[in-house]
Amino acid sequence: MFGYVRPPQDMPEEELRRFGRVYCGLCHTLGRRYGPVARFILNYDFTFLAILLSEPEEGARCHCRCAAHPVHGRDYVEASSALDLAADESVILAYWQARDGVSDHDWLHGLKYRGVSALLEPAYRKAAEARPDFSDGTRRQLERLTELERERCPSMDLAADTFATLLQGAAQAVYEPVRRRVLEQMLYHLGRWVYLVDAADDLQKDAACGCYNPVALRYGLADGLWTEESRRSFAATLDHSVHMMATAFELWDFGVWTPVLEKTLYASLFRVGKAVLDGTFHHRGNQRETQERNT
Repeated sequence: MFGYVRPPQDMPEEELRRFGRVYCGLCHTLGRRYGPVARFILNYDFTFLAILLSEPEEGARCHCRCAAHPVHGRDYVEASSALDLAADESVILAYWQARDGVSDHDWLHGLKYRGVSALLEPAYRKAAEARPDFSDGTRRQLERLTELERERCPSMDLAADTFATLLQGAAQAVYEPVRRRVLEQMLYHLGRWVYLVDAADDLQKDAACGCYNPVALRYGLADGLWTEESRRSFAATLDHSVHMMATAFELWDFGVWTPVLEKTLYASLFRVGKAVLDGTFHHRGNQRETQERNT
């Protein structure tokens, strides 16, 4: 995924620490299941996925030192089926994201994506064996997206639907039917939001290289620059996806994770969307501070 789903800094300290324990717990799970290389795919988005898949009560806390924190160590949540599932799906998503990067770039600019996918290949094969339905669904949706890119499809919604459907599949291993339906709706609209935010973030880069960008095609943007009308319309589209996520979220009790999820859905996603549209997302000095407080 892309790193756009992040907890806001203004959460209570205990909630930031709780998020940090899942972050570290997922890191340990990736290392245990797939080796040290897999730990490098860890990000906020995958941590958010792990929280969504978790039971309403936080698991037991563990503490240890690691390569990232060799002196004082960090607390983390113990291994669980939710963390295992999130780790498996994270590896699959990261691998196919790398493969998609290979297909989107020429030989020279695709080298780093080839390197990442080669490093993740053993982990991906193991994860795909554990979660074959999710792996197959991810591959199918990315193939569909490749076709739309090849056709330079001007439909922003068709392109966004591929990633939305892909991420929706992360809930298919949840057994309780009502909870699965809630998560499917949340993840579908989260996937749509992430895809559109990423496309908006890449507008000027894609315009410079002539790469496919459905947002630019939808609004007829020249040189990747917004008009006031297109900016307002696109912001409303992003907000609609967040509202749909929030509507589904209210249908389930997420227990101790409720404050983190509420702050992310009702505050952070709106802030990130605005920062991307303003062109300030990559200049926000609080990103490093947030990461340090969570890890």
